[in-house]
Amino acid sequence: MENNQLAQRVRAFRKLKGYTQQELAKELGVSVAVLGSLERGTRRTDPKLLGHIAKTLGISYEELMSDDRE
Repeated sequence: MENNQLAQRVRAFRKLKGYTQQELAKELGVSVAVLGSLERGTRRTDPKLLGHIAKTLGISYEELMSDDRE
């Protein structure tokens, strides 16, 4: 999946689940800068962090990574 698409999905799921960037960053144990750059698509995504994001948001890793165009 393209970085920008993934960035948009992370942001959309975060908002859907009612988290601010600050709240989710705190839950994940990362800085707001890290989460923000991930959501902008300017940071290369670590699969371990993506798994942690999915778990924290209550979705599966596959759901987070799914490409709706397929």
